[in-house]
Amino acid sequence: MIKLLTIIGARPQIIKAAALSRVIKNKFSDKVREIIVHTGQHYDDNMSQIFFDELDIPHPNYNLNAGSGSHGKQTALMIEGIEEILLKEKPNCIILYGDTNSTLAGAVAASKIQVPIVHIEAGLRSFNKSMPEEINRIICDSVSTLLFSPTKAGFDNLVKEGFNKKTVPPYSFDNPKIYHCGDVMFDNTLFFSSLAEQKSTILKDNHLEIGNYLLVTIHRNNNTDEPNRLNALFRAINKISLENKIKIILPLHPRTAKLLSKNLSSELYSTVKTNDLIKIVSPVSFLEMIALEKNAFLVMTDSGGVQKEAFFFKKPCIILRSETEWIELVNSGSAIVADANEVEIIKAFEKFKKTKRFKFPVLFGDGNAAEFICEEILKNIH
Repeated sequence: MIKLLTIIGARPQIIKAAALSRVIKNKFSDKVREIIVHTGQHYDDNMSQIFFDELDIPHPNYNLNAGSGSHGKQTALMIEGIEEILLKEKPNCIILYGDTNSTLAGAVAASKIQVPIVHIEAGLRSFNKSMPEEINRIICDSVSTLLFSPTKAGFDNLVKEGFNKKTVPPYSFDNPKIYHCGDVMFDNTLFFSSLAEQKSTILKDNHLEIGNYLLVTIHRNNNTDEPNRLNALFRAINKISLENKIKIILPLHPRTAKLLSKNLSSELYSTVKTNDLIKIVSPVSFLEMIALEKNAFLVMTDSGGVQKEAFFFKKPCIILRSETEWIELVNSGSAIVADANEVEIIKAFEKFKKTKRFKFPVLFGDGNAAEFICEEILKNIH
């Protein structure tokens, strides 16, 4: 039996880890033991605990309680804590997801003491190194042994960066193996979609009609912390809702909630608060989010994960960033990069409103990525 040490720290990583944990429990419980470490990078009941309970995810064996703080302070605390656990548990490998500070901390801690790294969501690139996530994902890829890319574009990025797609075992830091394997989040979407329909009452609770509302999420620092960008986003949202008489639901990230009254102009803040078509709600659970995505007319987001989930449910998406790692979505015509540009956001909405048919090609696998990943780990990690 091999021992895997899974690192999670942010809400999306908890959800991604659910796919692998579910497969281990159902198909590989006699061959794999999973130890889960929550770094505490993001932790409160709304943002974390509800996800463990709702999605039946094994509770963490360790919680480092890293909390918030500067990138350097937070990452240093996590590196120290992860290293201690790695030395104690002596796992066969460490599983890292995506591109958060928890990912970076795990990569640094494991690589320094020669614990093989398995990176899930490898190869994604925004080609914008001013994004902390871009630095994190590049560093993690560079020290990983097995790299699983959810898309062909991600796989191709790794090849362009010098990874050899024809390596042969044994695999190591110096001889890594790269895969195009599909997306574990697509696995989850297929698995939890019907459950969301059965359990979630969020549409009824908020008086939303299927196909007749917009789902908006905003949480990235450069959108929430910069008044000019935040004002442009909410001007566009407000205008779209009023001119089209369409409801907008906005599950508000805690940090956005704190900054809304501070960074919006007093006039715009008042306008948004009194606009009955804009429904601002607390963070929602994963099943509630699936229900909102599945039944919306359109999604507007600065979240990479929500961009994909919109695509999974065949919904057009307006990307509230200047770039995206999921360039395939844009190339398919189902997503438009509008940044925090009021004019471009409104233009993208008008275009989607007039579009009769969208293309949603098969990009993210067949829903069995987690099983494939487990099989390859068992085959190549000893």
